[in-house]
Amino acid sequence: MNHLTMRLWVLFLLQFIASVTFGGQDSTQVTKKEKSISIVPLPAISANPTAGLILGMAPSFNWVMGNPESTSMSTAIGMALVTTKRQLFTSLRSNVFLRDDSWTLLTDFRFNINNQPSFGLGSTLNFVRDLSPPDLSTTDILGKEMLFFNHFRAYGTAKKRLGNSRFFYGLGFHYDAMSKIDVREQNFEELPGFFQAYNEGLDIPTDAFRQTGFSLNAVYDTRDNVANTYKGKYLFASWRGFSEALGSTSNSGQLWVEYRDYLTLNKERPRNILALWSYVWTVTGGDVPYLFLPAVGWDMFSRSGRGYTQGRFRGEDLFYTELEWRFPLQRKKDRWGGTLFANTTSASSRTQDLGILETFQLGYGLGLRYMVLPKKRINIALDYGWGAGGASGIFLNVNEMF
Repeated sequence: MNHLTMRLWVLFLLQFIASVTFGGQDSTQVTKKEKSISIVPLPAISANPTAGLILGMAPSFNWVMGNPESTSMSTAIGMALVTTKRQLFTSLRSNVFLRDDSWTLLTDFRFNINNQPSFGLGSTLNFVRDLSPPDLSTTDILGKEMLFFNHFRAYGTAKKRLGNSRFFYGLGFHYDAMSKIDVREQNFEELPGFFQAYNEGLDIPTDAFRQTGFSLNAVYDTRDNVANTYKGKYLFASWRGFSEALGSTSNSGQLWVEYRDYLTLNKERPRNILALWSYVWTVTGGDVPYLFLPAVGWDMFSRSGRGYTQGRFRGEDLFYTELEWRFPLQRKKDRWGGTLFANTTSASSRTQDLGILETFQLGYGLGLRYMVLPKKRINIALDYGWGAGGASGIFLNVNEMF
């Protein structure tokens, strides 16, 4: 199925969901019938070079656990997908606010039977197999390997609100397990690929590994709506420590720092905004298995790196930033919207003496939005992204990307 046919199918699907969900009702009727928990039963169909054709369900759940005037909306997104390349993706990820925003809870559960290409560390497009520093001006050999693995994750974070401020702090527990790892389709002749060379260099197994630990977390959040923000800021910092005493394959530490901001371009049309998203993800110490290293697309909701496959850029340090223009497509209504976006990624490779911010890769694209629940501003998002080296893909989600 070519990209044009796929796009036509997805556009048809968007209209079908809208007509079935609301049956042509106006916004007043929807408000009267709206339940305490809103469910968008989104059938998922998309495609990218790594997964092929993707089919399944990705429902979203939205509710408020207190007075809407003082309690933010909670959201959860489920997923059950299969692909034509024998992959299975299941997950349930949520961001919950208790009454009066006294606490906020983050959960991330998933089990995946996955395979994806690995291109080594750093954010250059072309790599030689040798782990010595590459000559980036002359390298023209594209090294790639396919990694097949099972992934189980159980994350939970609880943060308490500080007084009447919008600052939250708390602890988290994090468990990841990679198993049944198999490396195929290497084009390095008889030499080991990136994954094997990296893990063996740190005396880490190549067939399975785990990380278990706790995190310290701090959040400043003034967003007016977590599903589809029109105004506010979001700043999140998390340090995670993983210990062999808790069952990790190795001792290590990682730091995640994230910033989001939303700038109104037209006060009369609050949906017309510029949205900024940036994060830095870095290894602060210890030995981290290859598949647990910072990588684009491995954020909580797998939203970063539109235009590229998950894990396309990986390293001990990762910087990502994205700018998106969101705008209404109707003169007075907000049902239909559009977006233009651009992102850039930089990753390091300490073994190759390649630092972060030395090389960048650009992604860009456009998208369509349909607001299925106007009162709660719940969107269905359909995007098409392009990246360097011929990378591209279709991305279908519920809620805004960030």
